[in-house]
Amino acid sequence: MEQKTIEEGVVHQVPDDMKVALLANKALLEKWNKLTPLARNEWICWTTIVKQEKTRQEHIQRLSEDVLNGKKRPCCWPGCPHRRETAKKYFKNLEE
Repeated sequence: MEQKTIEEGVVHQVPDDMKVALLANKALLEKWNKLTPLARNEWICWTTIVKQEKTRQEHIQRLSEDVLNGKKRPCCWPGCPHRRETAKKYFKNLEE
């Protein structure tokens, strides 16, 4: 059985629902693992910071499509507020 590695971000770990999506598509996993740790961190934060499960699933779907199409980071995203102090101003009620 082939061991599949899923690379993590610099602050965030890949959550289980994202792991399922990454493991379901070999090409996606390969492109994911080639992203920089900072880029992976941005995708993880962008996906997990939302409040509603429906939105989270939409983000996982968009992540899959965008990464497969060569996109490195989420569009229109101020950055991970857990890593960048300047990004915190864009998020109300942010839990540390």
